[in-house]
Amino acid sequence: MADQNLKAKLKQRLKQEKIQLWIPPYTEDDNQPGTKHMQDLAEQIAPPLCLGVQEVGSALEGIRLQAVNRWRGNQTFRETSVASVELLLPRDSKKDPKTKNYLETRLDVLVQEVVDRIGEEYGLKFIKLILNGKTLSADQRLDMQGVRNHSKVMVLKVSDAEWKQQQSEEEEKNQSQSESLQRTEKGFQILSERGAHTQTHTHTHSHSQTCKRVCVFVSDGSEDTLSPFLEIADQRGNPLNIPHQEKKALILAMGFHEKGRALMKKKQFDNALCHLLQADQQFRCGSELLSSVDNFAVLQLDIVWCYRALEALSCLEDGKLRLQRAEDCFLRCYGEQQQRLRMIKGNSGREEVLFLRLYLLQSLLSYLEGNDAQARQQLSKVEVLSGRLSLDSEKMSQLVSLGFTDREARLGLRATQGDLQEAVTHITNQRQEREDLQQRERQKRRRRSEGVSTLTELGFSRRDASRALQLTDGDVDAAYQILLDSKAAENNNNNTEGGLSPEGVDQLLYMGFERSASETALAMTGGDVQAATQLLLDNQGVLPPEVLSPPSTSSSPSEEEEPSNSSSSTADSELVSEVLQDLSRHEEDYLDLTLEEENELIQTMKRYLSCTHTV
Repeated sequence: MADQNLKAKLKQRLKQEKIQLWIPPYTEDDNQPGTKHMQDLAEQIAPPLCLGVQEVGSALEGIRLQAVNRWRGNQTFRETSVASVELLLPRDSKKDPKTKNYLETRLDVLVQEVVDRIGEEYGLKFIKLILNGKTLSADQRLDMQGVRNHSKVMVLKVSDAEWKQQQSEEEEKNQSQSESLQRTEKGFQILSERGAHTQTHTHTHSHSQTCKRVCVFVSDGSEDTLSPFLEIADQRGNPLNIPHQEKKALILAMGFHEKGRALMKKKQFDNALCHLLQADQQFRCGSELLSSVDNFAVLQLDIVWCYRALEALSCLEDGKLRLQRAEDCFLRCYGEQQQRLRMIKGNSGREEVLFLRLYLLQSLLSYLEGNDAQARQQLSKVEVLSGRLSLDSEKMSQLVSLGFTDREARLGLRATQGDLQEAVTHITNQRQEREDLQQRERQKRRRRSEGVSTLTELGFSRRDASRALQLTDGDVDAAYQILLDSKAAENNNNNTEGGLSPEGVDQLLYMGFERSASETALAMTGGDVQAATQLLLDNQGVLPPEVLSPPSTSSSPSEEEEPSNSSSSTADSELVSEVLQDLSRHEEDYLDLTLEEENELIQTMKRYLSCTHTV
């Protein structure tokens, strides 16, 4: 890092004085250094840095060689269209840690061709290429994905070839990162299709004043829905009613994020980064709710933390942009003085660990850019927070002896600024809140199960009864009316084309809804145009899969859904179980940092900054 810091300062000085090292007198016609002029320059710059002339001269020569190569690369690209791309290789794949690695290639080739070349040259069997935080698609061209001459491309190992050869075939499969990504995505896709219990009629902005974070909670289902499913909830576990498509996208994004965080805990940072970048892409698909919660900000911090762990901080621009997004998001979510956070949660102690990591990463990036003053300023903030967040080991032991977990003890002490008695009260209250919430959910599932039984006794199938109860948020009378209206609409099908009033369909079309959605909504509401309009508005004009087809009331009470393929069902269950293992059951797990890694980096930064001088 010190070498990068010195070079950043020297580049700033050269830019200020408009010194171009790639041309005479600093570079001769044969691209060799102009020795005397380079020596004079080193002697001029070294004293203000309090460094030896030889050390500064060596750094200047490195900058000169890089500039010469870039200048030659520009010429080559203009003449031959062959670009020079810098490869940010994994640490254990670098032949010389101090030497930069480049690949010359045309930009109109498929990424897969470049992947094959890199794999062959550096002995990497499975890799992914990352540009500015985005994974490059193997089946698309480089230039179509933003790769340019002199672009920096990160190379992430999917698996270690030599290590994999020593594993059994089954372990080899499970350790493949590409398969891990696919399995994670498939598992959360299955879960996102479940949970038909959640009604989707509340607009997301209604939560903005009370919700500071969106969480994924696991529900174990009920008698009419035996499989586990996921619910989107606020930080207290209260389910949020949001449109179905938005809910699916959020579950997928948050699923990838949770998987990535689980891998970070195992120090598998390359694999974790792949999952986090997938989460980043899913979050960008958009949800109005994300503008007022901290999920996206925490994801940005996690991505840059992985950059740090992988020593890939030469991706400075992407790292800076992500930290700025995180800071902006925290400002919107918590308020300038964290007043919104205190209003929602009563304190801001636990969230301070996020600011510690944010300021620490900002200090690191500033140092790597040669901005020592900014690095020291941010590091001073970090040290203040570190002092507040450091925990008394004796108090930790006392809380654990009372039956609380390490996580509860850490979060409780930070929430109460280290007050032992208040921490006990805080943890106890939180436990009671969670138990009350679980009790309400159990009662809700029981009432829904009873409602399904009541409707099946009246002659409707369990599937149709469950769908109708979903539409009415568990109101049995309203669900019964929907089923009757649907049956009436079905009976009228013989007399009216499509079973729907043409005038009603025309009204919905005039309001801008699609014909298929309009007809479905009218069928589900028994031809009630006003109710159909509201149903479409609540779901943003796109009805979720579980209500796309109206209940078929001709089913007998004993009719069950058509059995699914046994092997497919088993495979789905295995995928769901696999992804649920990595899903934290505690809503504040992301705040439970021991700060061991952070403290190590703090000491490293203090050591480096104590040795630096301003140019």
